[in-house]
Amino acid sequence: QDEMYKRMFNAGCYQITLACESGVQRVLDEIIHKRLPLDTIYPSIAAAKKAGMLVHTFWILGYPGETYEEMQATVDFALNSGADSFSFSVVFPLPGTPIYRQVIKEKLWWDNKKFEDIHMNIEIYLHNLIGDVAGKLQTARSRNDQVVTDFKLWIMEAIKKICSKLDDLQKTIVKKASLHIQTIMPGLTHLQSAQIVSLAHHLMAYYEMLKRDKKRFLDSINRMNECPLGSAALAGTTFPIDRMFTSKLLGFKKPAMNSMDCVSDRDYALEFLSNIAICGSHLSRFGEDIVIWASDQFKFITLSDDFSTGSSIMPQKKNPDSAELIRGKMGRFSGNFLSLLTVVKGLPLTYSKDLQEDKEPVFDSYDNLILVIEVTNGIIKGIKINKNEMLNACKKGNLMATDLADWIVINYNIPFRKAYKMIAKIINIANKKNCQINDLSITDLNLIGNDSGEKIKKFLKIENSINYKKSLGSTSPKEVEKAIQIAKKELY
Repeated sequence: QDEMYKRMFNAGCYQITLACESGVQRVLDEIIHKRLPLDTIYPSIAAAKKAGMLVHTFWILGYPGETYEEMQATVDFALNSGADSFSFSVVFPLPGTPIYRQVIKEKLWWDNKKFEDIHMNIEIYLHNLIGDVAGKLQTARSRNDQVVTDFKLWIMEAIKKICSKLDDLQKTIVKKASLHIQTIMPGLTHLQSAQIVSLAHHLMAYYEMLKRDKKRFLDSINRMNECPLGSAALAGTTFPIDRMFTSKLLGFKKPAMNSMDCVSDRDYALEFLSNIAICGSHLSRFGEDIVIWASDQFKFITLSDDFSTGSSIMPQKKNPDSAELIRGKMGRFSGNFLSLLTVVKGLPLTYSKDLQEDKEPVFDSYDNLILVIEVTNGIIKGIKINKNEMLNACKKGNLMATDLADWIVINYNIPFRKAYKMIAKIINIANKKNCQINDLSITDLNLIGNDSGEKIKKFLKIENSINYKKSLGSTSPKEVEKAIQIAKKELY
């Protein structure tokens, strides 16, 4: 370290700034701006002074969760560090101070309509506390770049919370699926029974949807991770500010590169609403499945009392209200997305007051998505699976017809289209006899001659249907088990 400082001195650097921080760790490494942990500050300062440099320490205080006592200890540490000079920057209002209580806790400025908005109320309140120096608060900053900076930070934090909730939901799905790999049910197309599938395979389909949702949310952070602060109203500022430095302090990847674009940009909010709407559509589909499965016509599941309601006049009813509300929220999600898209579609550069309409749809969609995810999680945890009802449903509709056609192709080297027509004929026979193809006699099933009828009869056992599947990602128990194990590795 001594050698490094000597080289810097010889290269013409006569002062070194040590950028330090307490609380949350953030990387601020520069050639001269060097972030160091507290326990290395003293020897670092001593080494720099030994090399002939002036030392200035810059301390960052006031991260969320940091107490007033912790910050005071940092200040005391700085004062005794041996540096030639020092300065402090407070990221958030210090807990316990009047401005903290006013801004963070009591929110009293909303009661004062004398001043234009929240920004002016805070500035005037600060002026009453510390005098004219409060007028420097808006130096090199505009409400335009401040609001969009805050909004981006809020959405990025909201995305992390959404993904955490989706993780919890996926874990519940995987846990439930693990119990029902061999539980069979009809898979539907056009809302009609089509082929036999594993209940676990059906549940894991929603795992995959939510997995894509998380990727969309997290990927959107990469595009919004540019700091607008310093763009001011629209044209930048005449002050020689360091936007790279402030971007890093706030946790952004880099500054936004066009001041006119970034103060009027709401792409990140639109993408956030779009991602919520897509995620909401997946949860809405799940809600529809629950409504169908819980109906008297299906009886595949029984909902827990926590997520169902009775009727005011029909004592026998148990309504899947929670699932219906999950389904109904989709109208809100898509409406909020379309609402903001309509607001921004005709705005000239740069800022217009129309953009004040961006917060309500975003906050509303976020709150409701969190609620929907939590309710979905609760439904799955409390659901009772009626295996016998699912099994009995598999005995209707000739659900092994396609399996049988595939089996004939494999075992008798017959083109699929010809096998398809053969199966269609025996389905007609079963319909005339008012039974399923599984119930037909060996003679009726003797499609090819020899002992084919006996072999087909042996094949047509619905409990074994899923075991015949071989392809990757199919409803085969082996494939479902593999998918569950992969999911566990992804989640834990």
